[in-house]
Amino acid sequence: MKTDYLIVGAGFTGSVLAERIASQLEKKVLVVEKRGHVGGNAYDYYEDHGILIHKYGPHIFHTNSKKVWDYLSRFTEWRTYYHEVLAVIEGKKVPVPFNLNSLHALFPPDRAARLEEELIQQFGLGTKISILKLQDAASGELKSLADYIYRNVFFGYTRKQWDLDPHQLSPSVLGRVPVHISRDNRYFQDVYQGIPRFGYTKIFDKLLNHENIEVALNTDYRTVRDSVRHGRMIFTGPIDEYFDFIHGELPYRSLRFDLQYTNAAWAQEVGTINYPNENEFTRITEFKRLTGQTVEGTVTATEYPEAYRKGINIPYYPIPAEANDQVLAKYQAEIRKLNGTVLFAGRLADYTYYNMDQAVARALTVFEKEIDDRA
Repeated sequence: MKTDYLIVGAGFTGSVLAERIASQLEKKVLVVEKRGHVGGNAYDYYEDHGILIHKYGPHIFHTNSKKVWDYLSRFTEWRTYYHEVLAVIEGKKVPVPFNLNSLHALFPPDRAARLEEELIQQFGLGTKISILKLQDAASGELKSLADYIYRNVFFGYTRKQWDLDPHQLSPSVLGRVPVHISRDNRYFQDVYQGIPRFGYTKIFDKLLNHENIEVALNTDYRTVRDSVRHGRMIFTGPIDEYFDFIHGELPYRSLRFDLQYTNAAWAQEVGTINYPNENEFTRITEFKRLTGQTVEGTVTATEYPEAYRKGINIPYYPIPAEANDQVLAKYQAEIRKLNGTVLFAGRLADYTYYNMDQAVARALTVFEKEIDDRA
């Protein structure tokens, strides 16, 4: 067998690259996927009661990139959906990211009003600030508020999610979920937000439905890279695995999900409820809230973070810490020795956590800058 491109991995990065190469360059592509389905961690399926389940946890698409939105809109219709999340703080369910509504739900009216006025005066209405910036800039009552938010909203959740204290992680981790000086309860404020009307898996089916694309599931790329003649490889799997862990293993966090079906119409008030302090799990998601289905019953997924164990569970999150960056740099040096014969892209290959839109943008950029050779 011969192909122009061998792509390892059928997630967003690999599938978008396959579509671009096949449709724009009219070249042959073989996509090799070790799992039994396309879509990577965005894969979804209908369970026995007809409820659409995100197998690897809730996926809400959001982006400020019109380019990315328009590209994917060629392969799906969208259900407009604005994700809302509540967190259980001192027995009360309050909006997160922490905002002015959270403030008034947790504190006596006089104190909440006073804190709101101070936040607006110091940072401005409608702004977003990281908890680290709030701690550094605040004094007096705002300092007390910053410490309260850090302790009750961030610390416990981060500790469970990463099995590390926040100070052991890159500051970008806490920066991902800022404090909002507004009454906007939406979890994301991106221009474009939604859920694929017919699910994520249908997007991948359409991306890969091209006469120049062949997909091999349940296949380890090592079994085909030497037997299949190919012009270039694109690798979206773990970078350390490609190089046989010569510089050691890069660590990941993984997740375990407990799915529960009930014949009730609804299980909770919003799509996701976070449990930052009590319990071993971090959050519970109700899928019908995301998909908008009208089928009977409902399914929730309770999410338990756990250590990644090769061959046992799935690597979800690269762990952003200085020691891991040093190991990554060694593997990136190995990539440079390949002189472009193998391209590396994607969450695992870049050892970088990407949202879905970022993975698509990364793939489009790689195609435009490193593959598309048309004049």
